[in-house]
Amino acid sequence: MVTHVIGTAGHVDHGKSTLVAALTGIHPDRLKEEQEREMTIDLGFAWLTLPNGESVGIVDVPGHRDFIENMLAGVGGIDAALLVIAADEGIMPQTREHLIILDLLGVERGIVVLSKIDLVDDPEWLDLIESDIRHALQGTTLQNAPIVRVSANTRAGLDILLETLEHLLADTPSRPDLGKPRLPIDRVFSISGFGTVVTGTLIDGCLNLGDEIEILPKGLKGRIRGLQTHKKKTPYAQPGSRTAVNISGIEVKQIQRGDVLTLPGLYQPTQRLDARCRLIPDAHAPLQHNSEVKVFVGSSEVLARVRVLGTEAIHPGEEGWLQLETYSPLVVSRGDRFILRRPSPGETIGGGIVLEPHPQKRYRRFDPQTLEHLSVLSQGTSDKTLLVTLQNAGPLPLSLAAKRAGLTTEEIFRILNDPDGSKHFFALAAVDSPNEEPFLFTLTQWQDLQRKALSIVEHYHHQYPLRIGIPREALRSQLRLSPPLFQAALHQWLRTGMLSEQGQFIAHPQHKVRFNTQQTIQVEHLLRRFAITPYAPPTIRECIELVGQEVFNALIENGTIVAISDEIAFRKTDFQTMVRFVILHLKNHSALSVAEFRDHFQTSRRYALAFLEYMDALGITRRDGDVRILTPQGEKVAQTLTD
Repeated sequence: MVTHVIGTAGHVDHGKSTLVAALTGIHPDRLKEEQEREMTIDLGFAWLTLPNGESVGIVDVPGHRDFIENMLAGVGGIDAALLVIAADEGIMPQTREHLIILDLLGVERGIVVLSKIDLVDDPEWLDLIESDIRHALQGTTLQNAPIVRVSANTRAGLDILLETLEHLLADTPSRPDLGKPRLPIDRVFSISGFGTVVTGTLIDGCLNLGDEIEILPKGLKGRIRGLQTHKKKTPYAQPGSRTAVNISGIEVKQIQRGDVLTLPGLYQPTQRLDARCRLIPDAHAPLQHNSEVKVFVGSSEVLARVRVLGTEAIHPGEEGWLQLETYSPLVVSRGDRFILRRPSPGETIGGGIVLEPHPQKRYRRFDPQTLEHLSVLSQGTSDKTLLVTLQNAGPLPLSLAAKRAGLTTEEIFRILNDPDGSKHFFALAAVDSPNEEPFLFTLTQWQDLQRKALSIVEHYHHQYPLRIGIPREALRSQLRLSPPLFQAALHQWLRTGMLSEQGQFIAHPQHKVRFNTQQTIQVEHLLRRFAITPYAPPTIRECIELVGQEVFNALIENGTIVAISDEIAFRKTDFQTMVRFVILHLKNHSALSVAEFRDHFQTSRRYALAFLEYMDALGITRRDGDVRILTPQGEKVAQTLTD
């Protein structure tokens, strides 16, 4: 079902609320003060059913200049506008300001309603007013909008208006379901027996009865107790619909207009955002760097400090880049439209589009790379948006990349599967499970990471030529990768043969531990010492004195020598001989004492005890009083040591 929301706009007392009441049978002025003064002060809401059966939500906004900020809270989520202009007065100051706001918000569909025609008897006057309207619309998003003459009092032209609206909305696409619902809250109230209710125009996804929800930026958690669209209960709400949400677990006093209802974990509040801004030609002064503004986005209103990028100031009628630093957090997404106003005196000065809701840093104002980065973002194509997102914050898991880029996962898969995608992106498969999402890199990021990994490994080999490789954790630490990302990257490098692995050490495939001539002589001398008394060899300290620490470590790593304690080591062949003896003796005699082992190998108690304790530590034997016995797994463990 296609769902749309339209909004009114126009000068005070030009008949917006009366028109809504005539079209819908619902008077949108709900406040007692509004009814007494016969003037809209805050947002009003109604709905109507078009001739084709579509139910359309209506947001009615105040037209008085004193309530322009209430107006801004209501027009952010509309699909089309009814710009209401009284036939007896024509274009007035708030007509122009509302038209500017609609233009800045990119509202491309609308109808100009020439109201109160019953007050004008002269057809030529109506023609003159229409001519003025056409002139005012030139250069705006509504320059081709149809003009319909109506009277809410006599109901003249209402049927034509409904037909025109039906035709207009038939060509208006429904809001996309990005799977990331958010409801900018424009009204909060309580109903006896039900509790807290919030309303707004739902965008970017669906809400379902029973969903756990989060109110941002406060981070309040609750659950959807009930959903209504146009006062009808529904099990779910679609993107683009006016939605009332009954929430359990959160008090009315905890929520205010400008908060955003969403699902937990989908959005993060921000206090810094990158934007493209356009200053209106009628702005009274340039937008200077470091000036203070009010930012209106969705239903939110926050104060912010402006950082103008690439120029000293943005002048009336010009466009430029901004980094906005807000005084309080707000929730925005890439592509959101916003309005800027000066705090005092109050004046609408411009607006624009959010390019990056979570920039990683405060930019240097005239940095060419920053300006190029913003230029690419402003072009808005999916692949370029993903590219800049990854350049700015990558690599990222696929779902997080989609969230940061404001894209669906389907769009990202389409980009990756496109033949050009391989020229710009690299998807690194996760290791733990084939069902886990991949990590996304720009191709340049992946190539840079590979070069860095190779460089680190080769530097390690140069620095420690006698070591078999760099420890895995040391490589991960120097690459500054999370454990899952490092594991995925290392798996790829091992699979392609870029690196090799020996236990917990990573090496270049062509790296071999080679001793120089002097070291070879020292090793041969040491091994002769071992051969003289194989079961009472020189201590580790004596070994290091003969060959040096690095050479001795290399002999340990390549398996020539086996260290069984901090003090004692044996040649591998001698070590294996002793292991076999222990296994065979225990299989034939069931127990082995330290003295028996000592006497068999004609060694000292010191060496015998150290070796048998090492067998205990390996799980081959277990001490039972003064003897060792074979463990159930002992023979299997010993087999791996003697192969």
